[in-house]
Parts: sequence; C-alpha cells; structure tokens
Amino acid sequence: MANPIITQPPPPQTSREGRIATHSHIKGLGLADDGSAMEVSQGFVGQQKAREALGLHLQLLRLGRHSGRPLLMVGPPGTGKTALALALSQELGSKVPFCAMVGSEVYSGEVKKTEVLGSCFRRAIGLRIKETKEVYEGEITELTPSEAENPLSGYGKTISHVIVGLKTVKGTKQLRLDPSVYESIQKERVVVGDVIYIEANTGAVKRVGRSDAYASEFDLEAEEYVPLPKGDVHKRKELVQDVTLHDLDMANARPQGGSDIMSVMGQLVKGGRTEVTDKLRREINKVVDKYIEQGVAELVPGVLFIDEVHMLDMECFTYLNRALESPLSPYVVLASNRGMTTIRGTEYDGLTGGSGVGIRSPHGIPIDLLDRCMIVKTALYNRGDIRRVIEIRAKTEGIQLSVEALDRLADEGERSSLRFALQLLTPGSILAKGRGATEVGVQDVGELSELFLDAKRSTGVLRGMEGMQ
Repeated sequence: MANPIITQPPPPQTSREGRIATHSHIKGLGLADDGSAMEVSQGFVGQQKAREALGLHLQLLRLGRHSGRPLLMVGPPGTGKTALALALSQELGSKVPFCAMVGSEVYSGEVKKTEVLGSCFRRAIGLRIKETKEVYEGEITELTPSEAENPLSGYGKTISHVIVGLKTVKGTKQLRLDPSVYESIQKERVVVGDVIYIEANTGAVKRVGRSDAYASEFDLEAEEYVPLPKGDVHKRKELVQDVTLHDLDMANARPQGGSDIMSVMGQLVKGGRTEVTDKLRREINKVVDKYIEQGVAELVPGVLFIDEVHMLDMECFTYLNRALESPLSPYVVLASNRGMTTIRGTEYDGLTGGSGVGIRSPHGIPIDLLDRCMIVKTALYNRGDIRRVIEIRAKTEGIQLSVEALDRLADEGERSSLRFALQLLTPGSILAKGRGATEVGVQDVGELSELFLDAKRSTGVLRGMEGMQ
C-alpha cells in the first residue's frame, strides 16, 4: 500500500455508568476461589451450573486456548443467557474486547451479511501496542503563549511559541515549544496544575489528570487526581495503546483529511457503513504480524457474543465455520432459546420441486457447527430465585418494596415470567408516588395486574376470542 498503516487508538468513548440498564446489577459471574458458583454474588442469582461452566471457559480464554471452541448457551427466554455473557465480559475486564450482537443485525441493505459478521469478529480482537518514547512529563507550573506580529497580514497577532514549565519530584524544567503544541494543549483543555506528558518526536499532548496537590481545593472540573510524577521531566516512557483490528480497518479504509485519529474518525462519522476489502485486511494483518514478531504488540483475543443465533442463515453459518478456524479468531459465545427449528436459508419455494420446509436442526444451527460447540443449558428460575432477583433489581433502581408486594411480584414471576415481574417495578413505583406512598404496596401490584397482561394471559384471551367466532 502507498500509505502506511494507521495504528492510532480510537478516541475514548463517553461512559454512561449512571444509566440503569437491563443488566446493571450484573457485576460478574459470582464464583468462589475454587470455581464454584455462590448462591447470590455479584448480582447473579441461581444458574450455578451455567456459571461454573463459564468460569471454566474463562480460564480457557485466559490461557489462550479458546480458538475454534464456541460456547452455545441454550434455555428458555428469561433464564439469564445475555446476563451470563455480560458477566463474562465483566470478568475479563475493560481492556479485553467484548462485542455483542443479535443475529438479525447481519441483514442490512448497505453491506453483505458476511461483512457484518467479519467486522464483529474484528471488533472482538484487540491489539496492545507497546512503544517506548521520549516524553516530557510533569505538573504544569507555567503556561505562557508568546505573541508576535502576523507576517501574512498587517492586522492581528499570531502565537510564535509557548513557554511551558513542568515540575516533577526530582526537579523542574522550562520548555519553549512550537505553536502546534499549544493547539494540542488547548484541545486537551490543560491548565496550570494539571499533570501532562508531551511526546518529544510528535509533539502530541496527553492530559493525565489533576495534580493531587490541588485535591483539597474546591474544584468541580477535576476528573481525577494523580500524584506528582517521579524522576526527571525528560524521560523515556513505555506507552501502551489498546486498539481492535476493526479500529485499524476503519482508520485505513478512508483516511482522508490527515493521518491523525481525530481527522480519520471525523471522516468516518460523516459517511454511512462501508465494506473493508479483503486486500486491506490482509495488509493490516501483515503489519500486525510484524509488530507481534518484533515484540512491539501483543494480540488480545476477546469475546464475540451472538444472541438469537437461530436468526442467522446458512450463508452466515458457513462463514462462522471458516472464521472459527482462523488464527485471528476471538472466543465466540452463542445463545438461542429455540428447540428443533428450521435453519434459515434452507427453505424452498416449492416451484423447483422442493418441499418448502427446509432443514430442521436443534436450535436452528447446522449439525457441523453444533458439533463444534460446547453447550451450556440454562434452567428456569424457582420462586426463591425470582424473589431475590426482584429484590436486587429494586435496590439497583432505588425502588422501595413492601414485603407483601415483593411476595406478590415473586408469585407473578413464577406464574408468568421473571421479565414480566421486573417490568412491573417502575410502573409500581409511579402508582405508589401517585397515592403519596414511599414504597410499592401489594395494592399497586394488584392494580398493575389488571392494567397489563402477561404473555400467557394474553394468549388465553385470544383463544377465548377464537372460540366466540
């Protein structure tokens, strides 16, 4: 390729830790040191066998012996398959890539099905790049831009250079830097008292945090306090960048407007979805292999979770078979709530002599792929587990429940489903506030049961209507 491969990390994503999502209470698999599942731990209740099985597969992943061994989680709806996959990602940590998708996501009018699957595979494979660079690091004691007359115009002034004073435990140093570095400092919103480092070769500026010397001050803008750096201001430092192969694909697919990651990502935001050619991916893989051989980079295989895997068709399953055999393959976790069902893409229209039924297979997965899978079964929750889950969710959402209301919701969950019982929590709190109460009572749950139907009661109503016709 004419242009070099871009290996810069993507910009940090905005975190939404305060948002209460469906599985906000899940913090991990809840396993003891010996690998056994505790009854209630890290937000998880029940499913001991499934959690212990995932614990063993977690060890496989950490040992690097995961390739070609997909895990298939099967069980009725609402038995925690997605929660188990999320718990697995929590156990791996934030530095290990985790990509979650639903089987129906592959059907797009813009890109091919195999391209969607291929990009998800690449999202789940990380690359940890270690570079030793010369940097200037310390707490800013002085930040003074120096102005000069604009040589291109008789009006206004321009920044000729900037004086930056940096302090460490060992000493201080004053730097005279280029105006482009001052632009980077402004982009990072750096002020006096911040701890930064500046790369000597590129002039890139990174804000580490606020110096802990200012921790006692009333500072609402501080994100985190960091200690004063040790050693000299000018030093050699090992920098670690975590990217995924998909990030490298997209950064090199349309690198207009400059080679820095911000301009590249800005171009990507403007356009729609694009396909990455196999030729480009092969070139990127060559560079990645070269980095790994030189010891500059380390491959970090992550987890690809495909929910509702029965929604994939035969073309996608064929691609999965091939992708699982690749050396660059993440650990694949599949989930399905179907029994014997038809594999999508095998039906015939009947016009060419076919039966129109298609090939039926367990969980809607071809036998050759099913034979590769290690299958874990999830079971229905009993009443005690349902009660504990409702209690944990109510605490997570900040909802007060009376004992009678909790028992009534547990009965609803046992009779209909756990999901239906959880869905009644927030409407119940609204009803309780409407009557001036601080906690959800049994009368609120009773009123909700009259207002909303669960799937079983709705089916019964429809059957009654059919009998009337």
